[in-house]
Amino acid sequence: MAVDLKKYAIGIELGSTRIKAVLIDERFKPAASGIYNWENRFEGGFWTYSLDDVWKGTQAAFASLSDDFVVKFGEPLTTAGAMGVSAMMHGYLVFDKNDGLLAPFRTWRNTNTGAAAEKLTKAFEFNVPQRWSAAHLYQAILDGESHVKDAAFLTTLAGYVHWKLTGEKVLGVGDVSGMFPVDGLEYNSRMLETFNNLTGMDITPLLPAIKTAGEEAGVLTEEGAKLLDPTGVFQPGIPLCPPEGDAGTGMVATNSVKPRTGNVSAGTSVFAMAVLEKPLISVHEEIDLVTTPDGKPVAMVHCNNCTSDIDAWVGLFTETGLDKGAAYELFFRRALEGEPDCGGLLSYNYLSGEPIAGLTEGRPLFARMPNARFSLANFCRCLLYSALATLKIGMDILTREGVTLERICGHGGLYKTTDAGQKITAAALNVPVTVTELAGEGGAWGMALLAAFAGGNNDLTLADFLDKRVFGGDTGSTSAPDERGAAGFSAYMERFAAGLEAERAAVKHMR
Repeated sequence: MAVDLKKYAIGIELGSTRIKAVLIDERFKPAASGIYNWENRFEGGFWTYSLDDVWKGTQAAFASLSDDFVVKFGEPLTTAGAMGVSAMMHGYLVFDKNDGLLAPFRTWRNTNTGAAAEKLTKAFEFNVPQRWSAAHLYQAILDGESHVKDAAFLTTLAGYVHWKLTGEKVLGVGDVSGMFPVDGLEYNSRMLETFNNLTGMDITPLLPAIKTAGEEAGVLTEEGAKLLDPTGVFQPGIPLCPPEGDAGTGMVATNSVKPRTGNVSAGTSVFAMAVLEKPLISVHEEIDLVTTPDGKPVAMVHCNNCTSDIDAWVGLFTETGLDKGAAYELFFRRALEGEPDCGGLLSYNYLSGEPIAGLTEGRPLFARMPNARFSLANFCRCLLYSALATLKIGMDILTREGVTLERICGHGGLYKTTDAGQKITAAALNVPVTVTELAGEGGAWGMALLAAFAGGNNDLTLADFLDKRVFGGDTGSTSAPDERGAAGFSAYMERFAAGLEAERAAVKHMR
C-alpha cells in the first residue's frame, strides 16, 4: 500500500556540526532521516561556512533522508504535506539588490562585534549580544567595510535557505528576535529609529518579513525543488512554514514553549531558554531576550563553548584502543563517580571567545591544585562541569531576577550517553532536568513539528498542539538536583570564577 505522503512533514536543520533532515508521519513520529556532517572554518578573520557547502550539505542530508525512506517504504520520496527549514541563529548573511552575497557568511561564533554590541545595548537600553545580526551590521559600519553601502537584504542561515527554496524573504519570529529586537510580532519601532539615527542607515528595508508559528510562508518552487533534490524526484508545490532558529526548534522538540518551562540544548555550544511570565527588571549583557516560535518572551543564556573540549579529550581515550562509543561511555560513567567538587581540579573549555566570561578568544585550559585529588573520575567530572559552568553564570542572573522554572528539558549531545549530563545539569542549575525519548530527535524533528502545525493542526495553540497531539504521555526521565551535588557544583564555580584571570592570561600570552 502506497504511503500517503501528504500526511507527512519534513524538517531540515543546519546545525553547527551536522545537517539533519527528518520525515515525520501523521502521529508526529520520525519515519525516516538523513544526516550530513560538516564543520565551520576560520577564514579571513571570521568563522564561516561557504554557501557552496550549505547546498552540498543540504542536498546530501536530503538525499540521505530519501534513501532511508526508500529502504523503509520501498517507494521514492516525492512530496510531503508540509516542510520547514531551521538553522543556527544569529550571524550575518547580507546581499545586494541583485541577490549577490556581499561578504562571506559570518556565524554566531564570531566575537569581533564587541564595540557594536556595546553601543547598541547602551542606545537601545536593551541587550544586543555580539552574535546578533544587528551587531554584525553595525560593526561592519564602524569598521568602514565597503560592502555596507550596497546592502539590500539581511538574513540568517535559515532565512537564506528558505528564501532560495521558496523565493520568500521571510523569517519566523523566534529567529528574527535574534537578529533585531522585537515587540510582540513586530520589529521594535523605537529601536529601529534609534538604529537609523545612530548609524545613518535605514535598516528596516533590509530585514525579513516576520511570520509566526502556524502561518504558511511560501511554497517550494520548481527552482527550489531542484536545488534541494537535483535528481528531480522530489516535486515542487509543498507549503513551507516560517523558517526558525535552532533555539526555537529546541523549545518545540522539548515541549518548552509555556511560561515556567525551559530547555537546555548542549552540543558544540550550549544555551538555555526560559519562557518568561513577566519582563526582566534590568538589562543584562549575559541574557538575550528573544521569543518562542509563537512570540512569547524568552530569556536566553547562550555560551559559545560546550562539548568540543570533551570531544577532544575523549579522542585521547580512543588512542588506547577503545572505540569512540566505548570511550564516551567510559567518560560519562566515570564522571558520575567523581567527587562533587571535582577534588580541586579546574578546566576552561573555551576553544573560541566567550562573551559571558568577557573573552574575545579562547584557550582550552586545565589546571589543578598541588594537593588536588587527580583521578580519572574527578577529571571527567571536571570537564563536564566546565561544559556547563558558563551557562551557570547566566542562569544565576535569572534566579536573582526572580525567574522560576518548574522543569528544564535537556537535549543535545551532552544527554545522549548515560544520564551523567542530565544529573550534572540538575546539580548545576538546581532545577529538575527531564530528558524525553522524542526530544533526542533534535531540532530537525522540532522543525518538522512546526511544519505539521502550520499544515493543518493550528486549531490549537502551539503549546496545546505539543501537549495534546505530540507528546501525550511521554513524560521522559527526570533527575532532581541533590543537595550534595548542588553544593559541589557551587564550590567548583567559586574556583572557576577565581581562576578566570589565568584563562585571560592564557589568551593574552599563548600565541
